[in-house]
Amino acid sequence: MFVIRNVSKLLFGETSKQDLLQIDSGQLYLIRPKSPKGYSECIFKESAAYIRRTSTSHHYQLVIQRIFEEGEEHLQESDDEDNANDRAFLLDESLRFRSGFRDGQAIFAWKDILGDPEDTFEFICDTATQPGQITTFEIVAMQCQFERKYQRSYETATDADLEQFSFTTLSIPPLSPPGPPTAGLPQVSTTPPPTKKASRFEEAVDLHQTDHALYADEEQPDDELLELPRLAKESVELHLYDVDSGTFILQASDLDAHVLDHGSWSYSLRVIDPKGLQEWIHQAVIPDISPVFNFDYLSFIFNAYKEDNTAFSWLLRFPSMDSLGRFQEGLMRALWEHLNQASWLKAKEDDRDYIVEAFQDITMTDASDDEPTQSEHSDNEAEDDSEAGDDSMSEAQFPDDGNSEENSQLAVGYKTDRSFVIRGSRIGVFKHTPTNQLQFSTTINKVQTPKGKLFEPKKVMLHAGDTSMVLQNQANPHSVYKMDIETGKVVDEWKVHDDIPITNYLPETKFSQLTDEQTFIGHSKNALFRVDPRLSGNKMVGSELKQYVSKNEFSAAATTEKGYIAVASNKGDIRLFDRLGINAKSHLPALGDPIIGIDVSANGRWILATCRTYLLLIDAKQDTGKNAGKLGFEKGFGKDAKPKPRRLALSPSHVAQFQHETKTPLSFTIAKFNTGLDSEETSIVTSTGPFIITWDMKKTLKGLKEPYSIRRYAEEVKADNFRFGSDKSVIVALPQQVDMVAKGSFRKPTRQSISTPIKQLRSRSSIVNSPY
Repeated sequence: MFVIRNVSKLLFGETSKQDLLQIDSGQLYLIRPKSPKGYSECIFKESAAYIRRTSTSHHYQLVIQRIFEEGEEHLQESDDEDNANDRAFLLDESLRFRSGFRDGQAIFAWKDILGDPEDTFEFICDTATQPGQITTFEIVAMQCQFERKYQRSYETATDADLEQFSFTTLSIPPLSPPGPPTAGLPQVSTTPPPTKKASRFEEAVDLHQTDHALYADEEQPDDELLELPRLAKESVELHLYDVDSGTFILQASDLDAHVLDHGSWSYSLRVIDPKGLQEWIHQAVIPDISPVFNFDYLSFIFNAYKEDNTAFSWLLRFPSMDSLGRFQEGLMRALWEHLNQASWLKAKEDDRDYIVEAFQDITMTDASDDEPTQSEHSDNEAEDDSEAGDDSMSEAQFPDDGNSEENSQLAVGYKTDRSFVIRGSRIGVFKHTPTNQLQFSTTINKVQTPKGKLFEPKKVMLHAGDTSMVLQNQANPHSVYKMDIETGKVVDEWKVHDDIPITNYLPETKFSQLTDEQTFIGHSKNALFRVDPRLSGNKMVGSELKQYVSKNEFSAAATTEKGYIAVASNKGDIRLFDRLGINAKSHLPALGDPIIGIDVSANGRWILATCRTYLLLIDAKQDTGKNAGKLGFEKGFGKDAKPKPRRLALSPSHVAQFQHETKTPLSFTIAKFNTGLDSEETSIVTSTGPFIITWDMKKTLKGLKEPYSIRRYAEEVKADNFRFGSDKSVIVALPQQVDMVAKGSFRKPTRQSISTPIKQLRSRSSIVNSPY
């Protein structure tokens, strides 16, 4: 209990902190075997459990607090007892508080003091809840009960003193009444699922693949490898995520975790039994390990890979905060140096802090703390969701023409309620109906230059009130082409510059696509500029060119409603401009991974960057210093006022399940906010392989664990975006079809939702058999 006591000391010691501990997600049930109202009742289908201080010394409460789903905001102010937002229970031995497991899910149970003797509350934890969280929560509850009974600190208690508050011998009733219909219901175990045999390393994670691992073929570690320069060495427990039970299972204790320097910016993570010199893990330190640090539970979670891309999710638990801190510094240094091919020690101290912040669980300031969160959910949208059910709103495709081309890009209209899907040198046009249906409208065949040369658009952008489309031909990087949407013909070539290629372009402002604005923004790898098609000759506006001598490797850009510009790079850094032709107001350091796409909220507060294995959400509003209240676009961040980045990543265990299903590496498409005039960004959408994923902004900013939902298709998702003006509908381009899907049909990632593709539509009447 040594580690638990250390954690408890940290929790109890923070007297300013009302909540000692929490379980982020679960369901609250009331079991009433003799009630005429029914055997069991779901009180909160989405809730969190807290151990909370009271105003009385040595008294604590167990609080189950409801988590509101979108559209339920009106219930938060309800005075109706049946719609109470939370349930509180004084932590006293009369509760008979205990834990158990059922169907791979951890359960807390306690007596309903106000009910019949058999009445029991159950809090069924989300499958992502770690076993260590369950153990810690139960032991802290025991310590709280000790303090209430004896009116003194739990630190004076012996293990025997605390054991009197352990009620694990008591049964936990099933959710369904006993009897013949549920005779096969698994019984609750008061202990975690049996540990699978702790396999030798090569039986569990055989990492011979050079792309992922530096692996020694022999079972025992090479003495020469252990003599390599070491960035970290700490004593740990090792836990392996079990897909069947959905829990991390202890494999071994008293192991050593090493971060070793192999030279040439290559590093490895090794976990070794120092007594028997058995090697459990030997994994190269690369972004695919999906590292997550959790200081609440003194844990580090990461993935290791087999040569077929099967991922195993591991958890290292540390004996103290200092131990985890030293390991984090060593591992982050290794990962950063591997990605940047430069010394970590040469990075500025505040830049190092910024990078480290991104790889640990942090709680960001919620916009609602100082700005009321808008709700843009109309009655019509609520009806749309109810009509859509669990299946797609509609599905449409281009009729088969016998070729093997697939959909590759998607452009969603702002003004005309159309979506445009690129397939080879053709463009399919789909109409959005008022009832949230997709209707195939027409095909633009044979995209070709004004001189008649066929090409496949590398990039497309709707322009000038959705009346035209700007296209790029990969074979001609110095020009873009204007297509008239009405006629489906390319009517003009706009040469930008003789020497500066245009690698990317974007609207002048966030919503200029709704207007007749002719100019737009372009950038090369080292330059940022305005393009004005009305100019004679080259279309670049020379007075608004900002060109860098160094190789900045610009990769993506986005604009706000006011025209502020965020520019990201393949190096992973981000520059913020308030206008063209000048130096950036702010420069956010690189984590090291290339940024493949970027989006910005309309008001400029939130920046969303897409890397291959994670997203980065950054608050551009400054809270402290002389520029407090200003955006990073307007005034530079002070030395000690760098924003705290939020790294939006799938949990390593979900990554392991994703890759177990698909055998393909994680690779996100460019993430987007939902957007619309006079509406607030509430959701984020992206995809990887056959999975489309949405993040809930409110849950993300509140620091809730795994604030994302998924929908799995049978095929790879090629492109995705929200319908303009709503976060209720997501448009998805599959290889041969286009789908408009209700966001309400997305599900929490579970073993079932990850492994099961969505059903085909019962009716395919929305598919229009027009030539394509």
